[in-house]
Amino acid sequence: MLELIGIFFTSFLVALSGALMPGPLLTVTITESAKRGFWIGPLMILGHAILEISFILLILWGVGEFLMQNMILSGISFFGTVILLWMGLGMLRESRHITLPKTEDAAVGSEETEKRPFLKNPVALGILVSISNPYWTVWWLTIGLAYIFMSVKFGITGVVTFFIGHILADFVWYAGVSASVSFGSRFFTDRVFRVLVLVCGLFLVGFSFYFFRAGFRYALNIS
Repeated sequence: MLELIGIFFTSFLVALSGALMPGPLLTVTITESAKRGFWIGPLMILGHAILEISFILLILWGVGEFLMQNMILSGISFFGTVILLWMGLGMLRESRHITLPKTEDAAVGSEETEKRPFLKNPVALGILVSISNPYWTVWWLTIGLAYIFMSVKFGITGVVTFFIGHILADFVWYAGVSASVSFGSRFFTDRVFRVLVLVCGLFLVGFSFYFFRAGFRYALNIS
């Protein structure tokens, strides 16, 4: 039970750390929420979640057995360590001056949704923006994979616990941003945002040592 609680909270914090940093999904969420209202954020994350569920099922049903080899697990864990450190140290550095994107800044380049009618569907937009972001791919091929194999030890319950913690962080953050933009208020000031980035950065740096230890343990079992 304690292991599942640990999986839930660590997956929530790791996902929140990724969600906090400005990127295409945050930019589009701010732009579309300003134009179309609060529900754009949650619906875009629904599309994001559909994409990630598809990836998890692909791994578990397709190439999961191949990836369960100790050599592969060790490589994934060590690479995940590097990504976590890179993310964490970057967040610590950015926490001194980072600001939330402003609505007028996020609007730059939003003409793309006007040109392509299917992008007006926020669920489809969430899928497209996520899959077109190289950072999303790198995250899931390193940290995401390591989390899947960490949680699958506890069966389907472990995987579901990991995913709920992960996607809940996205829903909480993007729903909050969407509400802040569409209702014309600032729930998240730049000062609060910087504190969140600082705390998540410290967590990622610390958690990277757990990934390194896991990678070292897998490496010792390579035969």
